[in-house]
Amino acid sequence: MSGPLVVLVGPMGVGKSTVGQLLAGRLGVGYRDTDDDIVAGQGRTVAEIFVDEGETVFRAMEKAAVAGALGEHAGVLALGGGAVLDARTRALLAGRRVVYLSMDVEEAVQRTGLNQARPLLAVNPRKQWRELMEARRSLYEEVATAVVPTDGRTPEEVTRAVLDAVGFTQGSAAIRKVCLDTAAAIGPGRS
Repeated sequence: MSGPLVVLVGPMGVGKSTVGQLLAGRLGVGYRDTDDDIVAGQGRTVAEIFVDEGETVFRAMEKAAVAGALGEHAGVLALGGGAVLDARTRALLAGRRVVYLSMDVEEAVQRTGLNQARPLLAVNPRKQWRELMEARRSLYEEVATAVVPTDGRTPEEVTRAVLDAVGFTQGSAAIRKVCLDTAAAIGPGRS
């Protein structure tokens, strides 16, 4: 199956972008984030899209961004926290190396402060974060081939745990073979 070497899923603030960039560097592949794709395409932040257009419009943009990235990108791909809400997106993730980066609410508070820039956490952020996780945890677990807890770990420790979870060791022949096979399947210039 062509597409990303590894897909990262998990809640907002879990460190998908940081770990994804570190992971891509270790694997020698490109990094892509579907939220960044949406922001670049729309010329405004995710929060602005939520305020201006509403969650339904954003989710449609997200669904299209994920489908495009899964078909085009051969490196490490990070999905927005709510991408797994869509059944078609979950189906597209089947059979891929998907790692769910997990954390508890106390860790989320320390990392993000559950601030106002997160549109779904604007009122009573702790309660809303817990409710979001109750609704999404089973979906993250459904699509994941591995779960990596991030609580109390540095980004480097999480990156090493992800590599172990997907069966890659730094510099291994397995990584090189998977990278070459993926690049060949995608074609030149499409990472």
